[in-house]
Order: sequence, then structure tokens, then C-alpha cells
Amino acid sequence: MTLDPFYCIILSECIEITEEIIVFYLKRPARETIQHYLTLRQDDCFSYSAVGATRAKNAPDRYVVDHNRVQLGSGRAAFEQAKAALGRWEMFNLGWLQLCWPETPVEVGSIVGVLARLGGVWSLNLCRIVYVIDEADGAGETFGFAYGTLPDHAERGEERFSLEWHQADDSVWYDIFAFSQPKQLLAQIGYPVARRLQKRFAVDSMAAMRRVVGE
Repeated sequence: MTLDPFYCIILSECIEITEEIIVFYLKRPARETIQHYLTLRQDDCFSYSAVGATRAKNAPDRYVVDHNRVQLGSGRAAFEQAKAALGRWEMFNLGWLQLCWPETPVEVGSIVGVLARLGGVWSLNLCRIVYVIDEADGAGETFGFAYGTLPDHAERGEERFSLEWHQADDSVWYDIFAFSQPKQLLAQIGYPVARRLQKRFAVDSMAAMRRVVGE
């Protein structure tokens, strides 16, 4: 979606591009600044129509799909440890990227900001939890959730983070399924960079979960 017209406001703390806003901070924003922005956008609608499609691992046409998974360990103890880590949003504890805020409850309607350092600036993109999974059957158990992008996000789409415990072989898996497409003008121009960051996030997120469960 191109922005026509659009304009830039350059401040000591942030850059905004509107009509929809993508926020870049020239230094790491204070917690109060981030929280104000989260509160301001609390009632925004999702920026895409196929809300909840990741539940069945489906994606709408013209969206790019990313699917990554890694085995975290084996057994009930590993699964419970992984569930606790997912609830603390440990998969976002990556250094170059973090969640605002890790204490946000994993429940439908919770809104979070993804804060990433890109070169000399910080970007902030907002998402809301769409659904939560907590299922068990004779084959095993699944726990997780999906969040979807809000209008100020540079992309549009949905991402599902889930854990699986397979009783047949006692294995525990971390699974990431997402569909996305660039929405903002800057995301369209910098799409190759955005794709590299998405792939980097998947790799680093899986490593973070393996590290936590392995402790």
C-alpha cells in the first residue's frame, strides 16, 4: 500500500511517516514513550483480512509464507519448560530485537510492540494476539498463539508461535508459521532487507528457545 500523499516529520526522538505511521527512533525510546504509543493504538483494527488463518496453517493469496521448526528436546519436562518460555516471550529476547513488553499476558487481545535496532535507528511495530492454542489429544499436546499486524506495522500479516509434544516419540518442537507482505512505502522499497530480517528472526528465535529449554 503506497502512501499518497505522505510526508516525514524528523524529530530528535523519532521520525513519523503518515497517513499511516511507521515510527523510527533516532535513539532507543524510553519505556514511557513506547507505552504511550501502545496505549494510543490499543483499539486499532488488524491491517489484513484473513485474521486467524494461521490456525490451520493457511495463507491468503499474494502473501509470502515462512515456516520454520526445530526440536527443543524430549518429554513432559521439556514441554512445560518451553511453555513457560513462550509465556515470557523468550523467543523475542534476541538483543537486536525485543518485545514490549515480556510481561504482557498471552491472551486474546493483548497488544505488543516489536522493537528492533536497524543500523543507527530503532523501529517499533505493533501487533495484537489473535488466538491462543492449548490443545491435547491422544497424539500429544499443542500450546501457542498467533498475533496479527496493526495498521502502523510496516508489513501486514499474521505469525503463529506454537509448541508440540508428540507422544509417539516423546519429542518437543517449536514451530513458527507466518504469512506477510509489505504494506508501507518504506517496506516496499526495502523489501529485500525486510526478508533478510524475517529470516534472521526465525533463526535467532529458534536458537533462543533451544537455549532456554536446554538450561
